[in-house]
Amino acid sequence: MAKNSSIKCWAVVPAAGVGKRMQADRPKQYLPLAGKTVIEHTLDRLLQSGAFQAVAVAISIEDPYWPELDVSKHPQVITAPGGKERADSVLSALKSLQGQAAEGDWVLVHDAARPCLTASDIRLQIDTLKNDAVGGILALSSHDTLKHVDGDTITATIDRKHVWRALTPQMFKYGMLRDALQQTEGNPAITDEASALELLGFQPKIVEGRPDNIKITRPEDLALAQFYMEQQA
Repeated sequence: MAKNSSIKCWAVVPAAGVGKRMQADRPKQYLPLAGKTVIEHTLDRLLQSGAFQAVAVAISIEDPYWPELDVSKHPQVITAPGGKERADSVLSALKSLQGQAAEGDWVLVHDAARPCLTASDIRLQIDTLKNDAVGGILALSSHDTLKHVDGDTITATIDRKHVWRALTPQMFKYGMLRDALQQTEGNPAITDEASALELLGFQPKIVEGRPDNIKITRPEDLALAQFYMEQQA
């Protein structure tokens, strides 16, 4: 995918998390998957798409694994210090692009633990949102019946037509996203980039993504990710 001369896009990957649910000896982004680490696959997908000027990766300052990876020295990869929460890491990565990214450039924030992202989804998202005033996210509609619960008791059935599962990348203007994260800093309600924009009254769009864009969260997800990669090849 050639870079569009009329718009510039940058990628941001928050990768300072520890992935406690994996019960592994290292953060989940460094677990082996199909001959590489999870984060290497993720960054390869972003870099090989040809869509981005650079990829800013937010890494914990105590991280011993990142410097050992060849991709950490890639000319299009910028390393930024990670923060305590996801939003802190994203904001740090955005600040590392200061002086390179213009206020109106697009930033696509992608989870380090989503290694199955396809170039076609990146292209679809950019093409769909490049003229939008706010931006938006890749997401999946829900096929399951959804229940609202209190403890272990069902209190209501939710209309699934109005519920989508948020994926990444999440695509917003550089200046707008930076300002939104700064204004909402420390708010525990900010669990993704879209929620920071929503809190300030903006309404991001939904772009339907592929169901194989899974997030590595639990040990069994590694086998599923490898299966999807084999199907994509």
